[in-house]
Amino acid sequence: MRPFLLPLLLATALTAQEKPAPVRLSPLRPSPACTVSQDIGISKVELAFSRPFVKGRKIWGELVPYGQVWRVGANSATTLTLSHAAKVAGKDVPAGTYGFFAIPGPKTWTLILNRKAKQWGAYEYKPEEDQLRWEAAPQSGAFLECLDYRIVPRDAGSATVELAWESLRVSFALTFDTKALYWAHLEATLKKAPETDWVPWYQAAKYCQEQGLEPQLALAWIEKSLKAGDTYSNHEAAARIYKDAKRLPEALVHLQKAIDLSKDKAPKDYTENLEKEIAAWKKG
Repeated sequence: MRPFLLPLLLATALTAQEKPAPVRLSPLRPSPACTVSQDIGISKVELAFSRPFVKGRKIWGELVPYGQVWRVGANSATTLTLSHAAKVAGKDVPAGTYGFFAIPGPKTWTLILNRKAKQWGAYEYKPEEDQLRWEAAPQSGAFLECLDYRIVPRDAGSATVELAWESLRVSFALTFDTKALYWAHLEATLKKAPETDWVPWYQAAKYCQEQGLEPQLALAWIEKSLKAGDTYSNHEAAARIYKDAKRLPEALVHLQKAIDLSKDKAPKDYTENLEKEIAAWKKG
């Protein structure tokens, strides 16, 4: 390279770096974007969509034609994200992000999860890329000016996902195998847990006791927790685990220890409730 070219190239590069960004207005979108998410157990469901308004128009059968694929929103296709594998309307669906579409009809809708999540509207939609199709019956409901989605938890492993717009509702069930997912999470966590930390062993033992699972593992894990540290929390858990194992004398020792350690450390009503409980255990 010729020596006189180097300063010229450097000056050009600096000028390019110093050039200010173009001045632009932020777009004012008539159908604003929205994201709705919900935790279910240790899993998460998220819907990302844009919300069109009725604006006095006839929606079903006109603005949204029957028998045609619709993006169930506005602008970019609506997406549904599953943090873990789930059952959607009773069918297995792997974890991931999917384009969510529908083919509305007067009495029955076809709902669709498509493996191509990022697309504008339904213009690039291809049925051969569908992950799942299922049928749902629309229901009438209170009038809503703008499109809305709700994810309503039913228990620790399931929820109902509902689309609502104008005077119509369409919903479907979504389920995670929370028990299996949580057990895998528990095992993976304990593999990394040091034996000097009382908390993860206590958490695992308490989970087993509350769910009625693996009583022998619960005993082994609570002993590891107690070896790592004395707290009113792990002694209370130990008391319940030993009581479930029909080893009441040891259960009473741990419950008394929990009471003693909780004084001036836990809320007063916590200690008082344990004192009532130990009295009942002694009578029982």
